[in-house]
Amino acid sequence: MMSGDRIRTAVIVGSTREGRFGDTVARWFVGRAALNEAIDIDLIDLAEANLPAVITDIPPTEAQVMTGRFAEADAFVIVTPEYNHGYPASLKFALDSAREEWMAKPVSFVSYGGISGGLRSVEQLRQVCAELHMVSIRDCVSLHNCHGMFDETGALSEPEGPNVAAKMMLDQLQWWAVALRNARADRPYGS
Repeated sequence: MMSGDRIRTAVIVGSTREGRFGDTVARWFVGRAALNEAIDIDLIDLAEANLPAVITDIPPTEAQVMTGRFAEADAFVIVTPEYNHGYPASLKFALDSAREEWMAKPVSFVSYGGISGGLRSVEQLRQVCAELHMVSIRDCVSLHNCHGMFDETGALSEPEGPNVAAKMMLDQLQWWAVALRNARADRPYGS
């Protein structure tokens, strides 16, 4: 596959909390995604994005860099915890900081948390992503009681189930990314 045909996939790590578990989950997922030769990964860790308290405080150059990376993506994977039955404010800020950059592109989710595995945050994100004209992939990866799933090196102790879920989700994301990229090339979205 030629590099121009590869799916540019932005993997967004949504939590910025100190002591977060999202970087462990993201490292695992990016490792799995790298096995798919059709996907190019752009890891966007919101903890490194220097997000301000309010959208008007973001320096113009940083906003342009972040939204530029969103614009270049063909697809998105959001890695999100569940905080108080919802998703992090940092992720809401990132979603609200762009508009056209999201449109007519697929999005999938890798969620993690306690017994619910972050699924309540995913359900809320699906509503927000629909408002942003994104196409939400039905299947996601949900890591329940995630702290007990990984060893001290960050490897899954029982990888079979999550690996199968990640492959299925990435296959669906790839299909939608190609279909939507071709559709946008044929006719710009909203025209």
